[in-house]
Amino acid sequence: MGIFRDLAWFFKLEKNSYLIGIIALITVAILNLFPPLIIGRVVDQIEQGTLMATELLTWCLVLLGIGLAMFGLRFVWRLGIFGPSVRLSRLLRNRLYHHFTLQSSDFFQKHRTGDLMAHATNDIRAVQITAGQGILTFVDSFITGGLVIFSMIFFISWKLTFIALLPMPFMVRTTRYYGKLMHKRFAQAQEAFSRLNEKVQENVSGMRVIKAFGQGEAEEKVFADISDQVVDKNMAVARVEALFSPTIQLVNGSSFLLTIIFGAIFVLRGEITIGQLTQFSMYLGQLTWPMLAFGVLFNIVERGRASYDRIKKLLAVDPTIKDKENALKKMPTGDLKFNIDSFTYPGKEEPTLEQINFTLPQGQTLGIVGKTGSGKTTLLRLLLREFDLDKGDITIGGVSIYDFALDNLRSSIGYVTQDQFLFSTTIRENIAFGKPEATEEEIRKVASLAAIHEDILEFKDGYETLVGERGITLSGGQKQRIAIARALLLDPEILVLDDSLSAVDAKTEQVILNALRKNRSGKTTLISAHRLSAVEHADLILVLQEGKVIEKGTHSQLLQIGGWYAQMYRQQQLESLVEQGGGHSGY
Repeated sequence: MGIFRDLAWFFKLEKNSYLIGIIALITVAILNLFPPLIIGRVVDQIEQGTLMATELLTWCLVLLGIGLAMFGLRFVWRLGIFGPSVRLSRLLRNRLYHHFTLQSSDFFQKHRTGDLMAHATNDIRAVQITAGQGILTFVDSFITGGLVIFSMIFFISWKLTFIALLPMPFMVRTTRYYGKLMHKRFAQAQEAFSRLNEKVQENVSGMRVIKAFGQGEAEEKVFADISDQVVDKNMAVARVEALFSPTIQLVNGSSFLLTIIFGAIFVLRGEITIGQLTQFSMYLGQLTWPMLAFGVLFNIVERGRASYDRIKKLLAVDPTIKDKENALKKMPTGDLKFNIDSFTYPGKEEPTLEQINFTLPQGQTLGIVGKTGSGKTTLLRLLLREFDLDKGDITIGGVSIYDFALDNLRSSIGYVTQDQFLFSTTIRENIAFGKPEATEEEIRKVASLAAIHEDILEFKDGYETLVGERGITLSGGQKQRIAIARALLLDPEILVLDDSLSAVDAKTEQVILNALRKNRSGKTTLISAHRLSAVEHADLILVLQEGKVIEKGTHSQLLQIGGWYAQMYRQQQLESLVEQGGGHSGY
């Protein structure tokens, strides 16, 4: 029953509701003792020939009153016990979601999306059942069952009660064994469900890629295999569950058999009356549900314990990136300075960045170029504190970014990545995501700056056009420009474009860059790119190679150096000329 100890904090919060529900449930159990007593007396009076019509009518009215009282009380205990369990599921879901929002990037690299979804659905559901149905079965198993046994002992025959309950130890031992099996197998079933969740989420998101590569049948086979594993694990759980009811029915049947045999003997001896035997049999019938509930309780508790253990384990993961004590609750502003001695990703041995030192005055633009894997994105993610530096510091206005509160730091930065995430809602709501109260004029202005306004107007529903999940109904360039508009709407102190112009043509790229130069006066901009035309205008350009700065300067200075930048620039210019000669209109 460790799960009940683990949930003691919640039971204290909802003690009034649970108290009312349990009192109502116990009252129902007490009232339930009277009908067998009344019927037993009526049977004895019938046997003795002393039953009067008025007395029978009185007993019938009493039974009717008891029935009506139990009707109302059952409504009360359901509200008192099941109501809090629903609130518990809401509380745990909110805690989990809040916990997810606090986690750093490495958390989501270690935990699969499907697994996190399973925690927030199936596991919470199992804990909710424990806090509702589990409390009900606990009360029925011990309190209600105890009351029935007490009545059988003290009002009828302790000897017959002892004989009828002889099979009980067998039930206790077997159900306890079943409970241990249930805990282990249910945990395995939940893990299998997590893997299934992950596969569904992954395949639905990547359906276009699966179809493009003709891997539909192969992925169906993989999915079918995982689905079969889920079935196998749940069948293993079902096989244990299937043992509970037959075992308890066997015990219950054995008790009835003993009651009939020895009860008849006691009647013949005159130790009890036929009415008392009838009453005893009815009590034994009432004991059937508490005995069944006892088995169900083990089932519910083990499911709840396995799920709550998984939830606790997840909630115990501390975010690796957090605010320092007394973090500054103000928006950072000023010159941007990087002094990175080295940075190594968690779990890696070789540093990703080394010896990167530069200062970017406020209001200027930084360009970052280099081969794939050179460290461009890593450099930008360090500014956002997705990871913390091993050695070195990054300052804004002379203040370390580690001294600012995370919310304030990230609110001052508009970050646009190459692979953009759009929500399954309208284009308007996607652009206004960071500023829901934005006016129509503000939304259209930033859409124009991002060169997406005209494209939006060509859609049938304009800004009210619904985009598919992750923006699947839009082209790559349209998604990138909507994401840029979303960032511009916040008018951030620092705008970061992480290769986020890669899917637009050169002409559109220049339109966007010119608009940024005109409308972001005094604001800092960082642009990483593979196409050097995106950073030609930058006040400072860094060329990265294997995590180190191999060239640094303005566009003209780097051309004069004649290094990697100059070589790539000439190569891209030549490619542009070839495309123009071939009749393409990209430049």
